[in-house]
Amino acid sequence: MDKKQTIAGKVALITGASSGIGKAVAFKLADEGCDVVLVARDENKLIQVEDQISSEHEDIRVLSISTDIRYGERVIEAVQRCLDEFGQLDILVNNAGIIRYDELESFSDDDFDDVMRTNVYGTFFMTKAALPHLRNTKGNLIFIGSFDANHPRSFNPVYCASKWWVKGFAHSVESIVGKDGVAVTLINPSEVRTAIADESGQAYIDRFEKGEVSEPEEVADAVLFAVKQSSTTTISQLDLYRRDKLSDFF
Repeated sequence: MDKKQTIAGKVALITGASSGIGKAVAFKLADEGCDVVLVARDENKLIQVEDQISSEHEDIRVLSISTDIRYGERVIEAVQRCLDEFGQLDILVNNAGIIRYDELESFSDDDFDDVMRTNVYGTFFMTKAALPHLRNTKGNLIFIGSFDANHPRSFNPVYCASKWWVKGFAHSVESIVGKDGVAVTLINPSEVRTAIADESGQAYIDRFEKGEVSEPEEVADAVLFAVKQSSTTTISQLDLYRRDKLSDFF
């Protein structure tokens, strides 16, 4: 018997939804009948994504919220707008994240603050604000981590540390809310063809040809897999690596 759940009629909030993985997740969930709340800083890009989803799915409700998740009060306001519009929250996808590169000794305080405020503070604020509502719906809490959450990285220790924090936080939250019926999933992709740049400044979408590394849609597939599990199951962690990735270490 197929125990997979339908997500039609559920409400998902996705951070970093204006491009890349977040945008792909929004489309994937909308394809399955899920109403979506798009959160990011770039209002123009958010509106474009909202219009694209609405044009493809006339029956799907879409709400875009331009805000900065680095600040707790703005996160609370965004979650409240979701509740005011839809009355519930079933799925949170903590996807927003940034990366900065430099030698450790010259890594600027501003870059450090940016990475930590987005990847750590933003994830914490959004999780904290959403959890009471996910408990009400026995929903899904998804964290987009990174390959770097599992391996030391000499060329980007600050970003790496932020993703190790996300990993520790996600699994700790999982131990707290599982008894309340909330499923928590950490998804760790390696390189994904998005506009995020590598250490040389080249965007992954330009560095890699299609098929060489993961596409945003593949990460979105993993999110969909997690949220469609039976109501008694949680997919604790999914590591999505390109097939030759671990050869980097040998």
